[in-house]
Amino acid sequence: MAKNKVRHILGLSGGKDSTALAILLHQEIPEMEYIFCDTQKELPETYEYLERIKARLGIKIHYLNAAKGFDYWLAIHDGLLPSPQKRWCTVKMKIEPIEKYIGNDLTYSYIGIRADEDREGYISTKPNLKPIFPFKERGLVKKDIISILEESGIGLPKYYKWRSRSGCYFCFFQRKYEWVMLAQEHPDLFEKAIEYEEKHQDGRHYTWTNGETLRELLARKDEIIAKHDEAMVKEKKAAPKRPLVESLESVLDEEDDILPCLVCHL
Repeated sequence: MAKNKVRHILGLSGGKDSTALAILLHQEIPEMEYIFCDTQKELPETYEYLERIKARLGIKIHYLNAAKGFDYWLAIHDGLLPSPQKRWCTVKMKIEPIEKYIGNDLTYSYIGIRADEDREGYISTKPNLKPIFPFKERGLVKKDIISILEESGIGLPKYYKWRSRSGCYFCFFQRKYEWVMLAQEHPDLFEKAIEYEEKHQDGRHYTWTNGETLRELLARKDEIIAKHDEAMVKEKKAAPKRPLVESLESVLDEEDDILPCLVCHL
């Protein structure tokens, strides 16, 4: 790529907000570069969704980290699994690859944070990387994002039936219901997450989810699902016209309202 040119990038996560932003801007900014930081540990539904986006919009997506995914960086960190306190995954597989891809070119980065969200997302310290928030500028909120996705024919990724955030299948920001549903939808991936947890190598007891191992959590599967279903019934009674995806997000946020890393989850 030529040096010192003005570039426009949009990071896709496989989630609803960044996808809606791509739909909104792909004709307005034909020179837009679309990127996806591939950890090699995404859900199958995420990769399927990216293919759907490419086909519908006729765009190319640059997959970063193709040769250096999670297992590579786990070995570099001597088997130390990432956690909310030690998020090397975000740094090594998201932030650094994006900044390397951009280099020193003046670059406008388009970020899918909505007008109804009080947050900014990842803001680079690189002076040549300028964030732009089109949803905030246009006053677009969650219902607008859902409409954009539906009207485009792309819709939502399939995992939104049981999970409200994109990201690695073993992301430590998952809620307990999302973990047990991972076990139901992708038992092979759940077993792999258990393997990572049980082979953690830094000498301390490690669990992906706070307070209990995945095996302990799975033993409470029926209890967790029943509690979730009860909360969903109450949510639908309180807001009967709210779309299912919004009801699910609301209920899961009540279980755990800690915001995830927005580099991964927009």
